[in-house]
Amino acid sequence: MDLNFAAILAAAPPPAGGAEIAQIVIATVAASIVTAALLFLGFGHRSGRTQILQRLADHAERASGLPGWVSFPSAIATVSLLTAVFGMYWDIALHIDNGRDAGPLANPAHYFILAGLFGIFSAGFFAMVLPLERPSTVAVRLGRDWWAPLGGLLICACGAFSLIGFPLDDIWHRLFGQDVTLWGPTHLMLIGGAAMTLVGIAVLTVEGLRSNASAEVPMRELLHTRMARAVALTGGLMLGLSTFQAEFDFGVPQFQLVFQPILLMLAAGVGLVLARVYAGPGAAFGAAIFFIALRGILAVAVGPVLGQTTPHFPLYVVEALVVEAVALFVSTRQPLRFGLVAGIGIGTIGLAAEWAWSHLWMPLPWPSAAFPEAALLGFAAAIAGATIGAWIGTHLAAEPTERSPQLRLAAVCSAGVLAALVAYGLYTPTQQGVSAQVTLKEVGGSAGREVQALVKLDPPDAAADAEWFDVTAWQGGGLVVDPLKRVGDGLYRTTEPIPVHGDWKAMIRLHEDSSLSALPIYLPRDEAIPVGETPASARFTRPFSDEHQLLQREAKGGPAFLVALAYSTVAAIALSLLVLLAWALHRLSVDLRPEPLWRRLRTRALAFQQGGGR
Repeated sequence: MDLNFAAILAAAPPPAGGAEIAQIVIATVAASIVTAALLFLGFGHRSGRTQILQRLADHAERASGLPGWVSFPSAIATVSLLTAVFGMYWDIALHIDNGRDAGPLANPAHYFILAGLFGIFSAGFFAMVLPLERPSTVAVRLGRDWWAPLGGLLICACGAFSLIGFPLDDIWHRLFGQDVTLWGPTHLMLIGGAAMTLVGIAVLTVEGLRSNASAEVPMRELLHTRMARAVALTGGLMLGLSTFQAEFDFGVPQFQLVFQPILLMLAAGVGLVLARVYAGPGAAFGAAIFFIALRGILAVAVGPVLGQTTPHFPLYVVEALVVEAVALFVSTRQPLRFGLVAGIGIGTIGLAAEWAWSHLWMPLPWPSAAFPEAALLGFAAAIAGATIGAWIGTHLAAEPTERSPQLRLAAVCSAGVLAALVAYGLYTPTQQGVSAQVTLKEVGGSAGREVQALVKLDPPDAAADAEWFDVTAWQGGGLVVDPLKRVGDGLYRTTEPIPVHGDWKAMIRLHEDSSLSALPIYLPRDEAIPVGETPASARFTRPFSDEHQLLQREAKGGPAFLVALAYSTVAAIALSLLVLLAWALHRLSVDLRPEPLWRRLRTRALAFQQGGGR
């Protein structure tokens, strides 16, 4: 009796509306313990009760040539970020291959994500508590004698932003069901906060460089530290910016194909132009090579080593060479002109190179049907991204650089252009009046039923200009993305076996113009939602419907006011982080401007008074 009951529990599907309560309790207790340890180290250092942090910071200072309050937290943040990125790609692959899990403790990848995000938060906290005196002129006063480095404050805020995404994600699932997409609101919080950590590290590094330059006995930044700042930091930023493309990298995007060139050109424009302006000659190319090396290691680790679906990735090499070439003719001391010219090169030559690369290795090659729309929107994203990259780069300069109101205006306009591109791409009406007659032929399958499909479209030309028209099967122990091959007028067939058993979800996906539609071949019964099975009969005719409803069967609606409140809350939190980042970059750049005459006169007058009129 007990054995049967245990078997029933083991066979029960994972919950579709939030994690199990036991896992939440365990995770909360664990988070409380590690947070208490973090506070003990930090405030113990400030009170003088423990020297652990000081010894670690001193060691990092000797090894890097940067102040310990910069080098030690930066090292922690870098390792933590890499840990979180590895966990993220492994987690995405696990969900693609196996579907949802029972909660944060039931998925091994979550441990890496949680450890990485908490490490980022800890790095920011360490940077805030390590200096016992005012560390830089842009430091933020938190108490009577507590000055926190601006970069440490940003790193801590980015880590907190990402960590908040975990409990909010569970609340979101309980309210609206599981959103099985990378671009869910709370998922974007997790990714976005981690990606913006690189800006915080850059700001903290600039504070350290300025501190070195102004010291009575200045330290010298060591060569390997300078190289890491020029290549690893900017390459890491490319890695962070590219995480938003992950659904396309795996071959299961739930949004229009046009988003891929938009995101690619945005990442190339922001990351590579920023790298060249911030770190000088060779930095853009070094950032691209560093990105390829890291993503290559991730692809091998997640794919062949761990046995999950392999994530693909763009190259960015041609775009980097374009940026380096432009810098030979247009000085980075003219950041607006440099950004515009580099953006034009990225959006033409670079976009063409990525288009060709998509046919060599990417899971979903860019078809000719995507031209000219994808090219035009990618071009706009490249120029907007390059302008923003130039603006950020000038604000991260260790030495004074020319500030331009025109550049600031161009960056603001570029942000508006990007918002318009996103809004345009999110419009995905369902294909109306399209159906298909599907004939399935049994093929040998060692683990279960597998079929070949013959698909007859009605109307026959419904997929004539499709961005993709394929059979996708996932969440049953792997991923199959099989582009349908045309064999006649409106007649298509699969080219490899399609699994239609167990937990597999197999469907025909059609992306034509801006519409995203799908037709189910086989969907399993799921008691947790609950929904019944959609059988894979030998022959059937079904209409194409909203793809979102098939890919995210676990999602559920809610009252309009609750949906609006939930999205508004997440948007407000995200906007707060963006405002903080913009404020920090402005504060960093203002510090470089000459002190106004009235302030210099006042300072001299005060000094004269304090000196007794001498």
